[in-house]
Amino acid sequence: MQLAFILYKYFPFGGLQRDFMRIALECQARGHSIRVYTPIWEGEVPQGFEVIKVPVKALFNHHRNEKLTAWVAADLAARPVDRVVGFNKMPGLDVYYAADGCYEEKAQTLRNPLYKWFGRYKHFADYERAVFAPESKTEILMISEVQQPLFIKHYHTPQARFHLLPPGIAQDRRAPANASEIRAEFRREFNLGDDDLLLVQIGSGFKTKGLDRSLKALAALPPELQQRTRLIAIGQDDPRVFNLQAKALGVASRVDILKGRSDIPRFLLGADLLIHPAYNENTGTVLLEALVSGLPVLVTDVCGYAHYIAEADAGRVLASPFVQEQLDRLLSDMLNDTAERSRWSANGLAYAEQADLYSMPQHAADIILASD
Repeated sequence: MQLAFILYKYFPFGGLQRDFMRIALECQARGHSIRVYTPIWEGEVPQGFEVIKVPVKALFNHHRNEKLTAWVAADLAARPVDRVVGFNKMPGLDVYYAADGCYEEKAQTLRNPLYKWFGRYKHFADYERAVFAPESKTEILMISEVQQPLFIKHYHTPQARFHLLPPGIAQDRRAPANASEIRAEFRREFNLGDDDLLLVQIGSGFKTKGLDRSLKALAALPPELQQRTRLIAIGQDDPRVFNLQAKALGVASRVDILKGRSDIPRFLLGADLLIHPAYNENTGTVLLEALVSGLPVLVTDVCGYAHYIAEADAGRVLASPFVQEQLDRLLSDMLNDTAERSRWSANGLAYAEQADLYSMPQHAADIILASD
């Protein structure tokens, strides 16, 4: 088959983008041809992929999206394909990979009523409806059970069009046989002593991921514990406001904010705790990447994959509604309890051996290739 994949931006360090890549590569490995439409492509192009950088620009994202949709529709009319797979909501899809939550639910519960008068709302609501309306034929790949009831609530989407996928953690995230050697080398590189503690927060979109909350929790640690603790945040985002916050809180010397990078497994093996106090998160792939590498996790319960941390007993899950003082206390307790962190680490590694946390690309390819 000739398959077309559409996404608004590709860069190597985004969760959605990595999911797209693994699914597309799985389809290619089964003998199918891959064409990709995107306005922005950063990084290498896999051998055999036809990547089309769609030449659209606009002052506002929703206008750019509309131009992209029209351009792709015209190109597909001239050069048809067997399946059109979207990683963002838009009209004309055979299959949609639901990495994002329900836009209409957010518009109704988190926005001022006047928000619905703006063109941005109409665009994103229309594009979501194009996927989830009862009359749509789009098959929907769900990666979180949390969002499905919300889509059904707002659009009455037939249940049969939803396909719940298992997680898709890359096998290279699992702790290798020489994990202790990698950890020791990493900690030497970053000048971390035996008594030093390293927090990591990993994920693009620092605001949504709750980096502000992490900085406050670091600043609230008892002085002796704070002096032994560093926080490294990694992601594709503008760090300026968070660097200013760290300075205002008096912890700038304890904080490093790095751009997205390809050696995340080293950080997961070298750290003592992953902190992920997100405001909202459809899944949270990094939570499982930490789990399978043996890194304990502190996470808010709004993340779609937080339940895996609870089921594995591989860390602590902070219940809603969020209270900063509870995060502060949990972080201090977890950093102070070496024995408990060792137990959480062992539990995560054991869970990684018996749970299906890896087969999402294969299941997604099955559905894409079977869609009518």
